[in-house]
Amino acid sequence: MGVVVPNDESSLDPEASLADLVALVSGGMERVNATILSRTGSDVQMIPEVANHLISSGGKRLRPILTLATADLCKYAGDGAVKLAASVEFMHTATLLHDDVVDESDMRRGKVAARIKWGNEASVLVGDFLLGQAFRMMVEVGSLKALDILSAAATIIAEGEVMQLTAAKNTETSEDEYLAVISAKTAELFAAACEVGPVLAGRDATEQAACRAYGMNLGIAFQLIDDVLDYGGTSDSLGKNVGDDFREGKITLPIVLAVRRASEGERRFWKRTLEQGEVNDDDLDTARSLLHRHGALEETMARARLYGDRARTALAPFPPSPMKQALLQVVDFCIARAH
Repeated sequence: MGVVVPNDESSLDPEASLADLVALVSGGMERVNATILSRTGSDVQMIPEVANHLISSGGKRLRPILTLATADLCKYAGDGAVKLAASVEFMHTATLLHDDVVDESDMRRGKVAARIKWGNEASVLVGDFLLGQAFRMMVEVGSLKALDILSAAATIIAEGEVMQLTAAKNTETSEDEYLAVISAKTAELFAAACEVGPVLAGRDATEQAACRAYGMNLGIAFQLIDDVLDYGGTSDSLGKNVGDDFREGKITLPIVLAVRRASEGERRFWKRTLEQGEVNDDDLDTARSLLHRHGALEETMARARLYGDRARTALAPFPPSPMKQALLQVVDFCIARAH
């Protein structure tokens, strides 16, 4: 069952809407990728094996791309953006390694999760190694402000993970509570990745806040689309098994909206499957049917478009340029993934 949301976005090609930005930062990303490869090296053989299993698995590297892009938008021409972009990617990879252990996931980016291949302990410890390398590179850049932003982000992301644990399997979770979780767990790294660009360039607080707001709203939109894809996407588009959120008892925005409108019988279904973990073979299809009945996927898409519009508006302080236009198109990329 696919997600059918009739609007102009259905004709968008997600890859095409990202292509201009990828082209504009291609030179910088070659250096970022080289830095990533060099910094995963270790005399402990398992570390590069586990790290490269995930790092080389075909992710878009959107977050480090955004670091390079916002630095360029603010006319920064130094080397620091490359190391900070690599730091951002290492932070992201570390959280994925840790997430898969917490969620007991079997797949990541279309491949067997590292925890399945090497075990939970190795996944956690290699994630810790990558975090350590990320902070070493931040220190090498020498910007105390950038270090403060990214280290604060690491703390907030961890808080978001714990918040998600407390919300897991709780069908009484409110929309505000859920948005607080994804703002911390997912959007904070987008925000920090974008904010360090103008910081490196020495731009004023207005432009720093603009880039941060762009990243935060883009990150929320990105996660909301992931929420939709878990019930109506494909394993290829999601990078993990469709329905994993449902099987793991995760409360996402479509669930929050559907439970809010549920009948007593439907509430019993959600409590059995999500709170008690009693999931039968046909329950995912039933969940999808209920989400469609109450317009929960469509409304989640509408929320994602709202945050996407806020991301576009946030860039208003910057004059027109190819880089600004490419950053605006990234919003289209995030939303169009659901089609």
